[in-house]
Amino acid sequence: MGFVLCRKTMTRVMLLLIVTMTWFVAGDAGGTKPEERLFNIEKLEMFVDKLPHIPTLHGFHIVNGVLKPKSLQIGMFFKKWKFHRDLPATPVFAYGVSKHKATVPGPTIEAVYGVSTYVTWRNHLPSSHILPWDPTISPAIAKRGGIPTVVHLHGGIHEPSSDGNADSWFTAGFKETGTKWTKPTYHYVNKQQPGNMWYHDHAAGLTRVNLLAGLLGAYILRHSSVETPLNLPTGREFDRPLIVFDRSFRKDGSIYMNATGNNPTIHPQWQPEYFGDAIVVNGKAWPRLTVRRRKYRFRIINASNARFFRFFFSNGLDFIVIGSDSAYLAKPVSTKSVLLAPSEIIDVVVDFSKSTTKTAILANNAPYPYPSGDPVTDENSKVMKFIIKHKSETDTSSIPTKLVQYPRTDVSKSVRTRYIAMFEYVSSADEPTHLYINGLPYNAPVTETPKIGTSEVWEVINLTEDNHPLHIHLGLFKVLEQTALVETEKFTDCMTEKNDAVKCQISKYARGNKTAVTAHERGWKNVFKMMPGHVTKILVRFSYVHSNESYSFDATQEPGYVYHCHILDHEDNMMMRPFEMVK
Repeated sequence: MGFVLCRKTMTRVMLLLIVTMTWFVAGDAGGTKPEERLFNIEKLEMFVDKLPHIPTLHGFHIVNGVLKPKSLQIGMFFKKWKFHRDLPATPVFAYGVSKHKATVPGPTIEAVYGVSTYVTWRNHLPSSHILPWDPTISPAIAKRGGIPTVVHLHGGIHEPSSDGNADSWFTAGFKETGTKWTKPTYHYVNKQQPGNMWYHDHAAGLTRVNLLAGLLGAYILRHSSVETPLNLPTGREFDRPLIVFDRSFRKDGSIYMNATGNNPTIHPQWQPEYFGDAIVVNGKAWPRLTVRRRKYRFRIINASNARFFRFFFSNGLDFIVIGSDSAYLAKPVSTKSVLLAPSEIIDVVVDFSKSTTKTAILANNAPYPYPSGDPVTDENSKVMKFIIKHKSETDTSSIPTKLVQYPRTDVSKSVRTRYIAMFEYVSSADEPTHLYINGLPYNAPVTETPKIGTSEVWEVINLTEDNHPLHIHLGLFKVLEQTALVETEKFTDCMTEKNDAVKCQISKYARGNKTAVTAHERGWKNVFKMMPGHVTKILVRFSYVHSNESYSFDATQEPGYVYHCHILDHEDNMMMRPFEMVK
């Protein structure tokens, strides 16, 4: 396949020249090769740092025993962070109520069903980035300097003006804003099903570097009347988020990101995926946690740019999966391992009273890139260590046989079928240059306009060699089936020419082997792993899944929503499309 270069105005060209020089200065300029400046993480002893407790912010007030909406002020700050006892402090961007209290990950926001949370996100970042970024992939660019940022609450169901559109970015003090900027204070209505979400930067073309710098955090929506009867592990000690991501570091402790692109004459910095060798959990590399012989609940978020994790315990302990992404399952599922793509969330209970050993390593064996990349190393095959106390104890928590039952959604009642094709374009050297959905860049006109309150079938056709985690804002979906393509090259050639699944007779090619949907992934999800060379059929619901009721806000407003691959390097280089809801 060839590649496409977009036309730019003269003003745009001048801006790109300016920011290219900025990038060059901030990047790996100089005579020393970047690899020679890398910190040798083999010298870092694992499991020496305790797993941190992420600070909590309540998104509600209690006034005379009544829950009331609350307004939070959360800033983005430049500071230094210790990822490991023996690693020099790392310059990062961090969320927090102040620079002193800012953390990586940012504070966990706890909200309550039916009680609104208002957040004013404030950008206090410096004028230039701490990481190299690429001006040729149509990123957000501030004409007067500064780092564009915008916050998306991943898994949240809320008004478009609070969704964190990629073009709704703003710089420090709101001195400059993107073309779709809406307002400084976001309104999270919290009227969806209880579950796990996370917030992170979503600025166009800068998402991967802003997250690498540290702009991410957890958001938990609780619903006492639904959750209390379940009697799952609760409390600060026994119910904990585990936010996992990978990083590499230079000798001075700074985050390492290669500043040379795989096609440097086209994109001077952009590369298809970022991988780091140090595995970080809650802000510490390979931490340890001492646990009691009882049940614990872990809300595990894969906040990596591109790394998939296949988690398992070294001593064979089970994961009891109770939730996937932002929703509970109908019933618990026991499994020895869980595969998590970037941005996926798994909600599990682990019963350490079942352990026959005094320690357990949470391990990983997912190749990178997934599924056909390199095997894991000693460093990135280990995540964290659990030290299990010897003494047995009474545990009053339980794992119910049934969890949360949502209204059934009948596939036959879907109003239409859409075909969503994933393309990768390469240079003459067979190196990726950019990725499109349905053959269109992010800034092409909207082609998907779902109707509020309806369900649609989306057949996602992955014509690439990568597994792409597809994330849909606003809508939740169920995975129906995964079918391998036959005569893939012939079908891909037709799609490249016509970009029309119907004209290319998709039914003729989508008849290969079927892969069963994993039991714990059969509930409602907002992101799913699209297998290479497969058609994945999903049922997308555009209403509240716990009630089948319409949204409590006007979802048709500007700037609309998006869907995209959640490998951030892909999302930043055009593997994202807008959609608009209609009544």
